[in-house]
Amino acid sequence: MKAIWHAFNKISLIQQIIVGLIIGIAVAMAFPAAGKELSLLGILFVGALKGIAPVLVFVLVSSALSRKQEGHDSNIKSVIILYLVGTFLAALFAVIVSFIFPLTLQLDVAGAAKEAPEGIAQVLITLLKNIVDNPVHALMTGNYIGILGWACLFGIALRRVSDASKKVVDDCANAVTQCVQWIIRFAPFGIMGLVADSISSNGIGALLGYAKLLVLLLGTMLLFAFVINPIIVYGKIKRNPYPLVWKCIKTSGMTAFFTRSSAANIPVNMALAKQMGVNPDTYTITIPLGSTINMAGAAITISIMTLAAVHTLGIYVDFPTALLLSVLAAVGACGASGVAGGSLLLIPMACSLFGISNDLAMQVVGVGFIIGVLQDSTETALNSSTDILFTAAADFARHGYPDSLDHPSVK
Repeated sequence: MKAIWHAFNKISLIQQIIVGLIIGIAVAMAFPAAGKELSLLGILFVGALKGIAPVLVFVLVSSALSRKQEGHDSNIKSVIILYLVGTFLAALFAVIVSFIFPLTLQLDVAGAAKEAPEGIAQVLITLLKNIVDNPVHALMTGNYIGILGWACLFGIALRRVSDASKKVVDDCANAVTQCVQWIIRFAPFGIMGLVADSISSNGIGALLGYAKLLVLLLGTMLLFAFVINPIIVYGKIKRNPYPLVWKCIKTSGMTAFFTRSSAANIPVNMALAKQMGVNPDTYTITIPLGSTINMAGAAITISIMTLAAVHTLGIYVDFPTALLLSVLAAVGACGASGVAGGSLLLIPMACSLFGISNDLAMQVVGVGFIIGVLQDSTETALNSSTDILFTAAADFARHGYPDSLDHPSVK
């Protein structure tokens, strides 16, 4: 068994997920009854994610806020502003795209639609009540609005404690993240069970819905990378942004696509920043920070997946509520875990805005893992390439655009 497990771990997670997907489809089509039996694997996988996700959100947000430092120079502040504006615009753009191309999913929605709110007033009332929920009760029931509210308060309070205490909180965040990584190692088995159960119950047409969702996600991310990001950068440097955009995507985005980790791509981004002549006092801070809070791809994933659940339930969404979702998705994306598929675990938080139950939201998370091989790779590529893109844009706006991005000499 030890030899089998060792051989299993030598295969990349992406390859394992692909194999699990193929086996799940084959079993469900050849032996529908066996496909139903495999559903237990999906139930266990989703259950483990549902159990760890509330704790993950709480410790990640608390740890991130406790480490926030004050007194950085204005150039670093301008990068942070670009990060936050970009993440919010990504969420808003995804919401607009979801309204133009509404999609529904194959979910078990029995009894879920009756929880839908009736407009912005009820949404805000529910939001305020959930924010002040008992923190222990919020963790136990998966009230992500309450978890996020208390995590922010707790993280701000931790700024006043000693560095040693902050280190303990950071270690706890790392420990929970490690637990998530262990759970995600079993994603191939969980996805095999989820796919087998879905096809056994709904037929092969269920996968077509997943394909449409994947096309919408990837298309939105590509449009944001090649249309919205260049507009943001042009507003900063006041010149053709595409040479810089393409440089960042070609060097940073391609690497991040295959590593699927913004944190692992930090050395690549720092080397690229040095190559382009970016001020080291800026990029040594903003690049690591960007891998945590600059999450345009995650904001797009959270918004589109949440609205897919909303459209499935037939919930009406007015403009103020859609705007509120964009803010919530942007805030949630800033606290997304750095592990593969980390943004998917924040979907229940966004779904709770519409009164969607945690159980139904975790079904959406399961769908996300089914398409996660390409979705997460593209999301990470967008996130990481935007880190260096915004850092370079802010630095060039202040110190001048170089004659060459390969051998910089500032005009």
